[in-house]
Amino acid sequence: MPEYAIVVVEPKFEGNVGAIARAMKNFGVTDMRLVNPCEIGDGAWQRSMHAEDVLNSRKEYKTLEEAVKDCSYVAGTSGATTEKEKAFVRINHMPWELADKLKAAEGRVALVFGRENWGLYNEELSLCDALVNIPTHPDYPIMNLSHAVAVLLYEMTRDTGVDTNPDIRLASGKERKAMYGFFDELLESINYPEHRREKTSTMFRRMLGRAVLTKWEFHTLSGVLKGSSRKIGRLESGNLLPMDKKEDWPEETEEQLD
Repeated sequence: MPEYAIVVVEPKFEGNVGAIARAMKNFGVTDMRLVNPCEIGDGAWQRSMHAEDVLNSRKEYKTLEEAVKDCSYVAGTSGATTEKEKAFVRINHMPWELADKLKAAEGRVALVFGRENWGLYNEELSLCDALVNIPTHPDYPIMNLSHAVAVLLYEMTRDTGVDTNPDIRLASGKERKAMYGFFDELLESINYPEHRREKTSTMFRRMLGRAVLTKWEFHTLSGVLKGSSRKIGRLESGNLLPMDKKEDWPEETEEQLD
């Protein structure tokens, strides 16, 4: 099972922060990360009850990107959902679906929650590998922030009965960032329409997020993307020799995969 970090972007009410700490303690999760939070005062400590250690060890960041930098997988929560396949920015997992996919993984997973009033902005959603939505009644679909944390942690930490494989390791945040960079370089090298690159890059990230790739799979795909971009550059420069030598293809840093 992965290690979970609860990341809350710009919480507005300190009482919610305290209640989140309490919910985290209920499910054995202690890594609390706050992005530009409200002032944390007596109200938060009172609501945290016996989770003062979680609240006391919280980390604070200026940006979401900084807060999830060391995470292998980033799942953002969203109250909005869609069934339209082209609206990939808002396509969500159900909590139990995401739990089943991650149960066998090793690494740090960030569960990201947005503001009480507006949730996560699109630019913040674009940093997420996947989105998760808690199904609620349509008459009143938006949950209290701390309640949403509790429900999601229950699903992510309960025994789903899935046969786990301890050898499945998630790529690090640095490795994921590098591979997404190789994909962006490939789009540039094939002169992909510039006005479509950002959305296509986000779609690529979401697709891989749904697949929950292992470290080995990330490195292999990174090698393909980087090698393809390099070969296209050779063709454009007039060097038509195929890349059939081992040294022509980027290494997959196998020492990290053993």
